[in-house]
Amino acid sequence: MDLTATTISVGYASGLNAYGTTLMLCLLARAGIGDVPHDLTSDPILYGSGVMFLIEAVVDKIPYLDNAWDALHTIIRPVIGSILGIQFADADGAASQVAAVGTAGSTALVSHTIKAGLRLGINVSPEPFSNFIVSTGEDITAGAVSTLAVTHPLIAISVVSVLLFAGITVVILLAKRIRRSVRNRRERRRRKREGLPPPDPPDPP
Repeated sequence: MDLTATTISVGYASGLNAYGTTLMLCLLARAGIGDVPHDLTSDPILYGSGVMFLIEAVVDKIPYLDNAWDALHTIIRPVIGSILGIQFADADGAASQVAAVGTAGSTALVSHTIKAGLRLGINVSPEPFSNFIVSTGEDITAGAVSTLAVTHPLIAISVVSVLLFAGITVVILLAKRIRRSVRNRRERRRRKREGLPPPDPPDPP
């Protein structure tokens, strides 16, 4: 198993959905699929990640509530990614463990940041379906990347590289829209706090 490819891929999946990634790895290990550390097969991990995955599956598909959930998980997802990374490097010594924590955690932070940025852009859209579609796609992607990470790590890291490049590109393109959305939300909160009426809607283009 290519440790670096595996830890980077697991980190990426954790940044999208840390609980889903942990659950998938646990299920794969129990089924004897791939090279997954035995420590990830315990009942507490199975049930804990399963419950949290179900909660996130609902919360993550509700516009604006998903933004709050993402903010809460800015630290949680990279930490879980780092913990998963160190599990894969546990038998390879301290140096490998440190490298695994760094690669998995930093990749999880990058993918989480892309995910959160995309959601900010998507949530300013007037139609209600894109959020649900994107969230479902993220769940599927996290599961697929997790599976490839422990079965075909070199394929996994190739897929992750493409997804990271695509995600960063889209976030850059959406940056103006995201900044406008953040300014509007701050203005609405300020007006509400000061008892002022909401701002007039912008003129149609």
